[in-house]
Amino acid sequence: MANLPEPLAHLTGFQWDAGNSEKNWHSHAVSCAEAEEAFLNLPVVVTPDLKHSRGEPRFALLGRSNADRPLFVAFTTRDTLARVISARPMNRIERRIYEQVRQGFEEDPSL
Repeated sequence: MANLPEPLAHLTGFQWDAGNSEKNWHSHAVSCAEAEEAFLNLPVVVTPDLKHSRGEPRFALLGRSNADRPLFVAFTTRDTLARVISARPMNRIERRIYEQVRQGFEEDPSL
């Protein structure tokens, strides 16, 4: 997909662990579908999560659902799939960072 940051550009779908999807729903009221939407609604912010990247690279994503809900999604990649580890509403600091990026994106969508 155009304009998606690495490591998202090569992804073709999602892989879910039943335990993680249940935890995301019960702890944060974020469904699998809503978490997936955050990957597809531009702009998205993706950074490496070095603190939690022990056995495999992990990433943190800031994005919005189709309902414009700001979400934080922790994930790893398996071949061409995003494996979501955790999804929750953004905290105040994450929202501030995301809004700065969003303003820049609205001014220049090629970012």
